[in-house]
Amino acid sequence: MANEIKSTTTTLNDLLSPIVQEAMFIANERSLMRGLVKNYSVPANAGKVLQVPIYPKQTAAALTEADDLTPAAVSTNVANITLAQAGLMTNVSDLSLNHSESNVISDIGRLFGEAIAAKIDADVMALFDSFTTNVLGDGTAAITVEDIFKAVAKLRARSIPMEGIVCVLHPEIAFDLKKNLTTTSTNPFVGNGQSDLSNEAMRSGIIGSLAGIPVYENASMANTGTAGDYKGAVFHRDAIGLAIAEDIKLETQRDASMRATEIVGSATYGTSVLEETYGCEMHFDSSIV
Repeated sequence: MANEIKSTTTTLNDLLSPIVQEAMFIANERSLMRGLVKNYSVPANAGKVLQVPIYPKQTAAALTEADDLTPAAVSTNVANITLAQAGLMTNVSDLSLNHSESNVISDIGRLFGEAIAAKIDADVMALFDSFTTNVLGDGTAAITVEDIFKAVAKLRARSIPMEGIVCVLHPEIAFDLKKNLTTTSTNPFVGNGQSDLSNEAMRSGIIGSLAGIPVYENASMANTGTAGDYKGAVFHRDAIGLAIAEDIKLETQRDASMRATEIVGSATYGTSVLEETYGCEMHFDSSIV
C-alpha cells in the first residue's frame, strides 16, 4: 500500500531509552617502573626530604706479614629524595550520579588511579637522562641487539651484579630491536644462537630476556622533543630510588551548593638517582616515525 504513514524508531525515539553497555576505558599503561627500582616508605611527620646514605665500594690491598695496616677513611655520599604531590580531580553532578546506570565514581576512580600510576612511571623514566657516565646512542640511529649487550657489559665492568639489571624502552624503540632480531620482521635468525628468542619475538611480539636481562616496554616514556626519539635505559634497580609517602589515594567530597561531588585522586612521592653509574642511557631514534 503506497503513501502509508509509518511510525518507526526514529519517530518514536522519545519512547526508547538508550541501552547502556559496560563502560569502555581508554587503555592506559599499567604501572611498571615501581617494581624495577628501589622503593622506600616514608613515615608520617618525617619531613619532606628523604636522605639515602650511599657507601662507596672499597678496595682491599695486599698485606706484608707483621706490618700494620694503613687505615682508610670510609665516607658516605647522600642522595636526597624530595617528596611532591601529583593528582587530578573532577566534579560529578548529582544528576549524573543519581541517574547513571553505571557506578560513575568507581569508573572515574579507576581512570584517576591509572593516570597517577602512569605519572609515577614517567617521572622515574625521566631520570634515565641522568645516566651520564654510561651512554649509548645519540638519538640519530635505531637500536640493535648489540647495543643491549654493550650496555650490560658497561655495567658488569663496574662489578654491578646481573641480578636486578633490566632494560626499559619505548615501544617504538623496541620495534627496531625486534626487527633486528628477526631480519626485518619477516624471518627469524637461524643458526646464530638467537633462534629461540627470534621465534618468540615473531610469535608474541615480546622480546623477553636478552643478554641475560629482562626487556620491558613502557609507553609512558616521554620523547626528547623529536618524534620517535627516546631515552630508555639499561640499569640496576639500585640506580633509582622511589619514595612513597602517601600511595595513590581516591577521595570524594560532597559540594551541596554545586549539587555535585568532587572526586580527587592524589599521591605523594619522590624520585631521585641514587647511583648514576648503575645505569646506561639508551638514546635511540625509531625507524617507524
